[in-house]
Amino acid sequence: MDTATAPSSAASLAPRALYEEVAELLRQRIFRRELEPGSWIDELKIADEYGISRTPLREALKVLAAEGLVTMKVRRGAYVTEVSEKDLRDVYHLLSLLEADAAGEVAAHAPASAIAELAALHQELETAQAERDRFFAVNERFHLRLLELADNRWRLQMVSDLRKVMKLNRHHSLFKTGRIEESLAEHRAILAALQARDGALTVQRMREHFASGLEAAT
Repeated sequence: MDTATAPSSAASLAPRALYEEVAELLRQRIFRRELEPGSWIDELKIADEYGISRTPLREALKVLAAEGLVTMKVRRGAYVTEVSEKDLRDVYHLLSLLEADAAGEVAAHAPASAIAELAALHQELETAQAERDRFFAVNERFHLRLLELADNRWRLQMVSDLRKVMKLNRHHSLFKTGRIEESLAEHRAILAALQARDGALTVQRMREHFASGLEAAT
């Protein structure tokens, strides 16, 4: 295991393996667009910035490549993934299938306390309307909590990875003029279907939500 000192900003993350700490730091830089889609990742520069060897950095890049955030090119190194329109359509298609199925299960089988928890998250989403970054974070929490309540860890893992890729396009979807208001209205419809315990309607509302999201993103 590499014994180099982890970057100070990652110190509080111990005892995670060093490459996991580095992967998280790079992941957040990608999401903040400090590392732009299509840009080459300068391994020597980043290793020097973090005060580590290239071994944990390369392991971190493998993690990000498995998540779809980084693309490894033979003899050229690592690049931040560029998401094409086809990529977006494929990701939204899978998310729609997986999350709509989970939402239907929650509507039909989750206890009342779970529906109340989702309602509370939705209310937090309503209050975050004017704060774009906060709105994005709460929106993601709502969707991931719904998946956790559906209790299928394989589906949850698949959606978590797909949502990381979707974040590469975040500034071109939720942040389009009027999209936050549309997303809120769609969430209200999803919540109403959940509270009505109508599984089929919840599935339909979630699919409509992703269809609208795709339209805004492309």
